[in-house]
Amino acid sequence: MDLGAITKYSALHAKPNGLILQYGTAGFRTKAEHLDHVMFRMGLLAVLRSKQTKSTIGVMVTASHNPEEDNGVKLVDPLGEMLAPSWEEHATCLANAEEQDMQRVLIDISEKEAVNLQQDAFVVIGRDTRPSSEKLSQSVIDGVTVLGGQFHDYGLLTTPQLHYMVYCRNTGGRYGKATIEGYYQKLSKAFVELTKQASCSGDEYRSLKVDCANGIGALKLREMEHYFSQGLSVQLFNDGSKGKLNHLCGADFVKSHQKPPQGMEIKSNERCCSFDGDADRIVYYYHDADGHFHLIDGDKIATLISSFLKELLVEIGESLNIGVVQTAYANGSSTRYLEEVMKVPVYCTKTGVKHLHHKAQEFDIGVYFEANGHGTALFSTAVEMKIKQSAQLEDKKRKAAKMLENIIDLFNQAAGDAISDMLVIEAILALKGLTVQQWDALYTDLPNRQLKVQVADRRVISTTNAERQAVTPPGLQEAINDLVKKYKLSRAFVRPSGTEDVVRVYAEADSQESADHLAHEVSLAVFQLAGGIGERPQPGYKAAETTHNINNAFGPGTADEHTVPKQCCDGSRSFAKETRALKMRSAMASHRKLIMIN
Repeated sequence: MDLGAITKYSALHAKPNGLILQYGTAGFRTKAEHLDHVMFRMGLLAVLRSKQTKSTIGVMVTASHNPEEDNGVKLVDPLGEMLAPSWEEHATCLANAEEQDMQRVLIDISEKEAVNLQQDAFVVIGRDTRPSSEKLSQSVIDGVTVLGGQFHDYGLLTTPQLHYMVYCRNTGGRYGKATIEGYYQKLSKAFVELTKQASCSGDEYRSLKVDCANGIGALKLREMEHYFSQGLSVQLFNDGSKGKLNHLCGADFVKSHQKPPQGMEIKSNERCCSFDGDADRIVYYYHDADGHFHLIDGDKIATLISSFLKELLVEIGESLNIGVVQTAYANGSSTRYLEEVMKVPVYCTKTGVKHLHHKAQEFDIGVYFEANGHGTALFSTAVEMKIKQSAQLEDKKRKAAKMLENIIDLFNQAAGDAISDMLVIEAILALKGLTVQQWDALYTDLPNRQLKVQVADRRVISTTNAERQAVTPPGLQEAINDLVKKYKLSRAFVRPSGTEDVVRVYAEADSQESADHLAHEVSLAVFQLAGGIGERPQPGYKAAETTHNINNAFGPGTADEHTVPKQCCDGSRSFAKETRALKMRSAMASHRKLIMIN
């Protein structure tokens, strides 16, 4: 390690005085002008991680769904997964080190992780379409080269495409070819094969409107569309030709505002979807005949996918271990539908993709989605081999096995991927002959409400059981329990913000009015018991606050960090009765913007 050269180059990427950043689930994110030194240092760290793991490491320059003037960076571990937690700490320490401490921090990391500095290192780099990304990507390259690492710069990629490249490179090409054409061909071939097997379709002509958030997804989908055009026609909107990245468009905007993106006209019952800025999230939506907006978020995507996989397994006659992993932000109706109707086991983890991905790896087939539309499905090596063998047999099970084989190839198992997930969804809808309305009608979402309460110190709140219960302050959880008992099908939770001195409150109940009341009452309990400051929480809500699954309602990245408790429900009524009752109530309360079933 040439410490002199590192010091010389580091001076060209100087750290602003007083700037402190934290590496989280999304890596580093802030205003682009503050990130030059971080990018250089993450190039250094990627080389050390590559030497330690003897593997290719990825560096992605993106700020996902954040505004265009922001940027960020995250490292990708050998199998396309998130950076290991211990290395997140190293990233934070290195990014925040003062210039005079840089050498010491690098040596400390190398010693602590037993890095063989003579080991070769290889780093792959990708970036999104932000104006700042090309220059910041060059700063990463500077960091890689000064430590003697080799690199390949893929240039413009979606975030999940970079995860795919890393996974391919570290499996010797067994997962796929580590080129953009290899990605396009693998997914498209599987999609076309699947749609050929569709004997009928809920929509006579398979077409889809896609809002690309004025981001990298538009560029890559346009490059890819001719590969799969015989199975699906896509119309791209917010394609970056005009308009700002993520401004009034994209999956995060659609989810949090409960309305279509700007720049897209929707006719009744047209199937539409939105990507986020780096194309790792997707949500679907449509307008019904009465003009009401219907959002189909990650919960219903997971339900569609896991139900289809379960049906294929039944046809094949395999009793494989399938599980759905949700965060507790998942709507309670989705959890009950999966468990009670589809008989698919559901597991709850802390929010954050790394927690869901890790849990999903425990199953033969693990499906995970956050409500914000970030998710995928994972298949064990043993399952993949078994399905490939079944697909070769000449018997009645062969067709279902062949479908499953193609579905496996269609998923990006390295990370949640909007393009991959879109093709999976479109294939399933075609194979099952479902319209978007029929998909939406699988179950009715329970109304919910999210609020925040200002407190003097958010650390007063501590939680347990995957943040589903408050441990401190004393008496708060007991107060929440008593309030929840007042309402049907209700649940509520509180948890401290990860970024500011506020406590976030979530409540769910059988009607919007009940959810609103419960959220307000829990907010009062937090204010009284957890050191609330400023004005006491007041009843009454703006229409724009009414959303039906929490996701970033309080700023970018909120729902990526945390979790809501699993359904606490009155078990005396069956799922079917609850659904009928909810439909009746929602028909009577359409002005409250409930997501309704026709």
